Order: sequence, then structure tokens, then C-alpha cells
Amino acid sequence: MKLLVIGSGGREHTLVWKLVQSPHATQMWCAPGNAGIARERTQNGAAVECVNLGAEDLPGLLAFAQEKKTDLTVVGPDNPLALGIVDLFQQNGLRIWGVNRKAAQFESSKVFSQKFMEKYGIPTAAAGTFSEPAPAKAFAASLGKCVVKADGLALGKGVLICSNAAEAEKAVDEIMVGKAFGAAGARVVIQEFLEGVEVSLHALCDGKTAKLFPTSQDHKRALDGDGGLNTGGMGTYSPTPFLTDAQLANAAAQILEPFMRGCAAENIEYRGLLYPGIMLTTAGPKVIEFNARFGDPEAQVYLTRLENDLVELLDASAAGTLGKIELKWNPMASVCVVMASGGYPGSYPKGKVISGIETADALPRTKVFHAGTALKDGQIVTNGGRVLGVTALGKDLKSAQAAAYSAVGKIRFDGAHFRRDIAAKALK
Repeated sequence: MKLLVIGSGGREHTLVWKLVQSPHATQMWCAPGNAGIARERTQNGAAVECVNLGAEDLPGLLAFAQEKKTDLTVVGPDNPLALGIVDLFQQNGLRIWGVNRKAAQFESSKVFSQKFMEKYGIPTAAAGTFSEPAPAKAFAASLGKCVVKADGLALGKGVLICSNAAEAEKAVDEIMVGKAFGAAGARVVIQEFLEGVEVSLHALCDGKTAKLFPTSQDHKRALDGDGGLNTGGMGTYSPTPFLTDAQLANAAAQILEPFMRGCAAENIEYRGLLYPGIMLTTAGPKVIEFNARFGDPEAQVYLTRLENDLVELLDASAAGTLGKIELKWNPMASVCVVMASGGYPGSYPKGKVISGIETADALPRTKVFHAGTALKDGQIVTNGGRVLGVTALGKDLKSAQAAAYSAVGKIRFDGAHFRRDIAAKALK
């Protein structure tokens, strides 16, 4: 099969790395890709070719897929899904994996998602949705500690946690008046602040069936001990000790079943990846938000543990035949530590030379996934906020954590920043 992967981050490198392990993958392109993706090879030795096309250049991507006669396109990031790339490819007779534009609203609109959860009885935070600042501020003041969210996509940064009414008022002004996130902030969702342990769930869907993954836990804040600003994710691990198998099955019954029922009632064909971020509260699991693609860095720990052929899984998800396949998982634990540029998630320099990747990659059961890298004069350099996702398997969480940090210790670049407490919550 000839495959095209869309995206350039750590999630996309992980997808490519797993897809090339399939004997079905004979030729592969990634648009636009990164320096690590360009080093991957299919089982027949063909290099993965990075193509200079942006993930949001829908006409360019369509023309390329038509020219190369691709058998399956795999979409990594949220923006092309929200822009309708799946609908466009399907209208032109091309096979593509990912959710269509209607289904992508679960991520691209917090307002849509909140109203859907309320309508179909999916447990979530008490919330209000607003298109004017004054009522938004009044509602936030009535909650006290709350979360203010821009309605649209904001690279994982459009969520502001507010301890009091004054902070909430500032957040509403920043999003709705100051347009900190552009058009994404034309409307806001204001939720009560949920106390508890946050975990990531993932489920592969084919329009009828949803296959739940094991649990993982992301670390969103930039600094150790969950300090600093929110980021796209500074590291993750799987599995977590916070949900027993029975509790996970119960969460699926409370969240996935009404979700799939609601989709059927609303005529939403959900074929792709569903990623609910949930809070384990004293009143049970509650959905914080839905994402409509693999998490990043969650993809890194899931796909290093997945034992199925990913080409076959994504093909079945796109074809609506997932019900016939059983997901198989390596019982080992996986830990991913993100190495970021100094200054991230604020402004940061690019073009810093990276050394030690090959040394780290050579360690047993270790893989360095590239997120923000480029090739310059034969050297791998930084080219983004999150630069690398250093991922390792271990017989248990403690040994996986030790292996991941051992690999991080081999890698150097000017200003490198990473959290030193990934998976620490689980090991308490």
C-alpha cells in the first residue's frame, strides 16, 4: 500500500514509525514531516519521503495524493480535520483515515462539544457558553474557581484556569476582547473547576464500534509539580494506576456508549480517533473535553505498546470493520519525556544543533520521536517548541521512567528544557 501521512510533529513521527512496521506499507510520504520522519524506512527498505506541503494546504495535499495514487492517507493533527480534509478526499474517491468535518466539531468547537455532552447525558463539568463578555464574567464570578476556554482550536493553549472572579474577568477579556487566540475566542465555554486526577482516554472508532485503549496520563504544565503555563504536553506514560479494569469499563459505559448513541442520533459518522480528557472526581469520571485525533505525546506511549498492525487497524476504522479486530497491548509500561526549546510555551529560538539522538536511540526499548526538528547543513536542529519525545518501555513504570530519563541524559541542545517528574504521580 502507498501511504500518505499528514503532519510534522511527534504524533506524526510515531504514526510513521508504527506504520512502516507493517508489511502492507510499501511506499510512504509525509507532508510536511520532520528530520526524524525522513530517517524512517518501510519493511522493503523504501525511505519515507518528506513532502514540502503544509498540513492545512488541502488543495495541494489532494493533488499530491491523486498524482501518487495513494491507497490510504492518515491525518495526524486537528486543523486539517476541522478544515474538512476527510470530506474533500472522500468526495474525490480517495481513502483517508480521520474524522470528517462534522465529527471534528467535537474538538474544533468547545461550545458544540459541551452542548452535546449535556444533551446526551455524558458526565461533564457544570458550564455555560457565551458570545458576549459581560454575561461570561457574571457566570464566572458565580462559580469562583473556574476554567475559561476559547471555543475554537488554539494549539492546546486556549484554556485558562482561574482561581477567582478577578482572574476569570482578565481571562475573558484576554480571549474575547484582546483576541489572544484570534477567531477561536469569539465564543467561550466557562466550566466549574473539577478537582481530581486527570487521565487521557483514547478509543478507535469506525462509525459503529469504539475500541477503548488502556489509560495514559499527560503532563500539561511546563514545569515540575504542575507549575508554569499550559503546553501541548510535556510528557506522558501508560498505563496509569488510577483506574482499575472495572473502573475503565465503567468509564467507557458512561462516556463512550452515550457518545456513540448521540452521534447516531445526530447523524455524525465518527470514524477516527476519539480522545476524551477526563477528570476522576469523587463523583466519578467527568469529561473535560473531547479531542478528535491522537494525543501528542499520548500517541508515543500508546503506539510503542500497541501490538496490532496499525495499517490494518486504521484501514478497518476507515472501512467500518473494526468490530472484527481485537486490540492487543504489550503489558510493559511506556514513558515519554518531551524535550522542549528554552522559553516554550512562550517565544523560543530555532536552529539549535541537537546531539546525542543516535546514542539515545541505540538504548534498549528506547525510541526518540522528533516533534520540532529540521535538517540544516547535514545536522539535526531545533525547529519548534516541543523538539523531541524521548520514549522508553520498561517491565514496570519505574523502570520505563528510568530508561526514558537515561536516554534524555544522552541528548544535548542549547536551552533544552524538560520536566523531571513525568510519571511521578503514579509512583507515589
